[in-house]
Parts: sequence; structure tokens; C-alpha cells
Amino acid sequence: MPTEEIRVNGTVQGVGFRPTVYRLAKACGLRGDVCNDGQGVLIRVSGSEEAITEFVARLQTESPPLARINQLTRVIYQGEFKFDNFVISTSVSNAIKTEITSDAATCPQCQQEIFDPFSRFYRYPFTNCTHCGPRLSIIRVIPYDRCNTSMSAFAMCSECAKEYHDVENRRFHAQPVACHACGPSAWLERADGKSVTASMFSMLDDVDAVCTLLQKGEIVAIKGLGGIHLACDATQETAVQKLRQRKKRYHKPFALMARDIEIIEEYCTINAKEKELLTSSAAPIVLLQATGKKVVAASIASGQNTLGFMLPYTPLHHLILRRMNRPIVLTSGNLADEPQCINNEEAREKLGTIADYFLFHNREIINRVDDSVVRVVGDNVQTVRRARGYAPAPISLPPGFDNVPQILAMGSELKNTFCLLREGEAILSQHMGDLENAAAFNAYQETLNLYLNLFEHKPEIIAIDKHPEYLSSKLGKELAEKNQIKIYQIQHHHAHIAACMAENGIPLDSPPVLGIALDGLGYGDDGTLWGGEFLLADYRTFQRLATFKPVPMIGGEQAIYQPWRNTYAQLIAANLWDDCKQKYTDLEIFKFLKNKPLKLLNQLIEKRINSPSASSVGRLFDAVAAAIGIYRDECSYEGQAAIAMEAIVDVSSLNNDKETLIYPFNFSFSDRIYYIDPRPMWQALLNDLQQQIPQPVMAAKFHKGLANAIVEMVKYLSQENLISPVALTGGVFQNCILLEQVTKRLQTLGIKVLTHSLVPANDGGLSLGQAVIAAAQLIHEC
Repeated sequence: MPTEEIRVNGTVQGVGFRPTVYRLAKACGLRGDVCNDGQGVLIRVSGSEEAITEFVARLQTESPPLARINQLTRVIYQGEFKFDNFVISTSVSNAIKTEITSDAATCPQCQQEIFDPFSRFYRYPFTNCTHCGPRLSIIRVIPYDRCNTSMSAFAMCSECAKEYHDVENRRFHAQPVACHACGPSAWLERADGKSVTASMFSMLDDVDAVCTLLQKGEIVAIKGLGGIHLACDATQETAVQKLRQRKKRYHKPFALMARDIEIIEEYCTINAKEKELLTSSAAPIVLLQATGKKVVAASIASGQNTLGFMLPYTPLHHLILRRMNRPIVLTSGNLADEPQCINNEEAREKLGTIADYFLFHNREIINRVDDSVVRVVGDNVQTVRRARGYAPAPISLPPGFDNVPQILAMGSELKNTFCLLREGEAILSQHMGDLENAAAFNAYQETLNLYLNLFEHKPEIIAIDKHPEYLSSKLGKELAEKNQIKIYQIQHHHAHIAACMAENGIPLDSPPVLGIALDGLGYGDDGTLWGGEFLLADYRTFQRLATFKPVPMIGGEQAIYQPWRNTYAQLIAANLWDDCKQKYTDLEIFKFLKNKPLKLLNQLIEKRINSPSASSVGRLFDAVAAAIGIYRDECSYEGQAAIAMEAIVDVSSLNNDKETLIYPFNFSFSDRIYYIDPRPMWQALLNDLQQQIPQPVMAAKFHKGLANAIVEMVKYLSQENLISPVALTGGVFQNCILLEQVTKRLQTLGIKVLTHSLVPANDGGLSLGQAVIAAAQLIHEC
């Protein structure tokens, strides 16, 4: 009788895969066993050829909800076979090639149980099964067994052990399985150290008491799945402002959580794709269009027309919100720019002056995992931040990358992720934040070491950004020197484009694409700062065909947070300041700039003192926003002015095809490169300011004019180069209006457009690009 060994690779551990194998093998009348090992799942079966074929087919169509089969291979089994039945064998430790499952939102069955008074899981905040619950956040090493997670501290009671070992049960081999009798517990503390009990509020328990505290306007720090959050009632302006002042996060939007879809629909419009994302096992924050039917506190997301909502994704959150018929703020438990707190002592120390109360639990968080952020643009999902629910699910690489050695890519300075490349797949870390903060950089190093150990990844190549001052690049150089391995320095915008190519499945040996990379800034090959680039690129090399006219960033980093600096620099670069002094003296922007130390600023520009030249489209957005009166003086985070300008765009002007509703740009050619020059745009904008054209109309004219200029440049370049497809990447293309305008215009010309979905267009996707470029260059050298 035929006997086969079946190897299954993919997301197949901790998701109920072995019970499914067991059930199907029994149904097909097979003998043998199944076990987890470092490579995934190993199955040995004996039976008729027809039965084995049926078993394999059903295995691929009846996999558990969280499972993903990347590869299934069958070979004739040559070893000793002593099975009279089908059994689940003990896990085997060997070379690690399997995947780690992302943390998954509470499944419907577990939700039902925590609200069922007759269930032994009634109101238990850590209820889970093989279809849901913690994974990445609690794992120390592979294979994913209880002893290798933070659940090892909790011995199962007899009831949990019975379900754990019952192959017919939903909790069969669910490693975090626990209940009131044997599992983690949650409790409430006052930040001032005084004692507190649920009886003070006449509530069911400490978790239920949190809802009452939020309704009373208190701030509560809640330890959740991958970190600690700060929560308050999102409809109470006083509570939200108190949280902003204490957290020192003065303007950046707050994430919101609501009990159910119906509550979210009172505040936002939700289409089918957005509902699918909200209710998925990933349960990300979804950026939704605010309706204005009901409104949250004004300072939740000032200057924006979207709100970031998520649904409860743990039993703890479901229980807290059971009686809450309005949204709550649920933002990272940290001081501004620091990493999210993950343990109780750290939270008491760092959040004690922010929160009024703490809801803690005693299950250790091994891996800090922020909430993911996504939005729907047209019919496509755009990932803004890739973390909980998505990381570290691997990204399959295009043809040609199958046999590259292990590569580590260090990522960028801001919105950092790192990437491990191995055997045709890329493992992208969760969002690590901005490394310029010392605590964030320390957390980055700790997580990097954890991943390297978790996946037994021993890089033969390290890829870094070319910017000499990026902390991730400096660390990469140190690691390369210490381990005596080769290092590749990758240009920032080339990495953006390569990431877009890789996630869209462009094969290694494909002809070049035209990549349009628009962002804040990146270190260019010529030593200047780039940020508005048209690169003819494949995975190995690129040629810079066009760029936006470089303009000084007066004061360096200060220009990111004081948009007026960019306005003045643009007017000087366009030789329009004298016109302003003659024609536009009544304009608010002129009066504002005239009161700045212009003599000093001019000296900084002329002598190039802390005023690097940059072709940044991000700074162009800031300049226009400041000119028309949006966050002119100060911003508290990068891109705030640009985001606010996008939010006010007049839709009727945007959809009107009149040429008078498009700001013009010029084109020039010098030193073998084309330039987009915004001078005529500034002339038209100053005239509009003088005529008191409404802000929303001017914002629409700028977006349309910029999109038109980009597409016209593509037309110019296509006369000299074979251009198809075009890849749109970089943080500026997170602007939905610009992305849709450029995409629509290019597609009208018959040009295929590549955009991001799996990884962020911003620097959060950069490490993927770095990794595939290093791999391509290595293959070419060999």
C-alpha cells in the first residue's frame, strides 16, 4: 500500500492545522502521523493512492481560517512505518523554515462564549482558540508550542487540558488556551497608588469597571495584546484634551475603537471593502471618511476629514466596550515618539503621570506589536502601517529570488521596519517607529535580535540606506564589520521602487520600470537630498531621468516643522520675492514672511549653511499649504500641513476638467536630466490669493496641477525610453487624491500602474526594497 511523506510549508503552526490534518486523514481512512517541526508541518500517511490524493486535495480546500499553505510536496516515504491508526506526534526541533502566525482577532465562537453566562469562559478576558488569539506577541522561539511562549507560566487546569488534547475540540493544541481557573488574570490599579475595587463602581469586575471610568472622563491605561494603550471617551473634549496634554501628543490623530460596526457607522461611511477589513482576523485601524452625522471630540483628528477606527480584537476589549455605546480613544501607551510600553512596571513609571487608572494583566508581552493602519483607495487596500495582524507573515518574492542567500535589510530612520530575506520570501518586521528616539532605537535592536534568533537567521549580506547618519545604517555597518560579512548601500528611492516592484510580482530579470518616488527626502547618489524622482529602474540599477527643481530646506530639519520656511525658499528659488514686494504686499503670506529674519535666511541660503538643497515633493506640499494659510507657522509632525490641505480639497473643482482649474508647471532639461519647475504654479497661486479664491479650490488646483505635471513628465520620458509599467511609491503617494489623479491619467494613456498594497508606500516598506536590490546585485556579481 502506498506510503508518502507530505511536507507543508506556510502559516501552519498555531492555527489548528494538525487537528484538520487528523480529521481529514481519519475521514479518508489513512494511517500515519502529523507533527510540527522547524520547517512547518510533516505528515506521513499510508493508504490507497485514491485516498491519499483525496486527502491532499481536501487539505488545501479545508484548511483552518488562519492557515496559509505556501508549498505542499509529496515524496515516497522510505523509513520505518509502524502506525495502525492516525495520530498527532510530538513536535520536532530542527532547522527553522516555518512561519510565525500573526496575532489574530477574537473569533465569533470565542466572542459568543465570553458573553454566555453558561460558558466556563464567561467574561474571561483571555479566551482564545486555534482560530484566534495571541501568536507573535507571546512567542520566544519556534516551534510554536506552549513551553516556548509566555503562556509557559500558566499550567493548564484539567478542563483546559481536556480540551487541549481533544482532537475534536476547537482548542485542540491551542497553545494559549486558559480559563478563569488557570490562566492570566486582569486587575485594576489607581495611578496614585491608592487601592481600588470593582465594588466602588458596583460593576461586575475590574474589566467592566473600566467602562464606567471611561464614561466618567477618566484616562485608563489598558494592557492589551501587543502593548499598553491609553484610553478615554472619544466624545468628551475635556478628556481628549487632557490626554493630549499629558501624553504630549498635541495634534497627531488618535485611533478610535468602537463596540461594533453600527456605532462606527454613526460617525463614518463604510463600504464593503472597509467593513471586510474591520471585521477581518487582522482587525486593523481603518481610515474612514467622517460623515458628520455624529461627531467625536474636535481634537481627535483636527484638520482631517477621516477617522481611524478599529473594532475590539481581544476578549478584554469586547468586555470593556460591552456597555459603551460611543467610541473610545485607544492610542499607544507612551510619551510622544517613544515606543509603546509593554510591561507593568515600565507602564507605572512612564505612564503614571498620564493615566488615572491602569488595567493590567500578568501575561508577559514578548514582542511589542503596534496596531496596523490601512485605508481603501478606489478598490485597493493601501497599508499605511504594517504591524499587528499582518506581521510577520512572509511576502513571497517574484521569480528569480528563489535561491538567494540570507539577507538582512536594516530599513530607514523613520517609520522603520527591518527585513529578513530567505528562500524566496521576505519576512518584514512589524512597524518599529522613528529611530531618532533613543528608546525606539533600543527597542529596534531588541526586536531585531529576537527575529534573528526566532528564525535562526544568519545573514550573509546586510543592506542599508546610503544616508550616512541613519542609525539603522550605522548599526548595519557595525554588524557587518563584527561578523565580517558584505554590506550593500542602497539608494533610498531605488529601494522604494524595488519594494513596489517586489510586492507586485515583477520578476528579477524583467526590463526596467519607470519608478516615480515622491517623499520627504532621501540621500541621493550625488550627495544632495532627493524627494521627487523619476528613475528608470530594475532591481539591480537605476538611471535618474527627471526630478523636481531643487529648493533649499532653510534650517534643515526645521523646515519639516515650520512650513513657512519652504514657502519662502520656493518663492526665492522661483525669483518671485521681488514680485511679492511689488504686487502682493497685501497678501497675508507676504506680511507673515516679511516679519521673519529674511536677511539671515538669505545668508543661510547663499552660504548653504544648514540649508541643504532638496527636490522634495513633501516640502512642496508644505510650502503650498503654508501659502494658502494651513499650518503656516508650525507643525507638530511631518506632513501635517499636507494632510490638512488634502482634507479640504474642493471635490467639484477636482472633478472639473477646465484648464483654469489646474495650476501649471514648467519643464526644462539640463545636465542630462529633466526638471519639473513649479514657478508658474506659484505665479498662479499668488494671483488666486490676491483674488481671494477659496482655500479648497486652490488646494484642488494644486493637486490636479501636480498630477498633470507628473503625467506630462511621463509623456516626455516615454518619447526617449520604453516605459511600462510605472511604479508610484514614496510617502507622498499616501495622498489619496494625488494617487487617484495620477493613476487615472496614466491608465487613460494605456500605461500599467503599480502601487502599494501589502507594504506601506512610506519608509515602512523601504527594507523590502533594500533586501531585493541587495539580492539582485549579488546574483549579478556571481
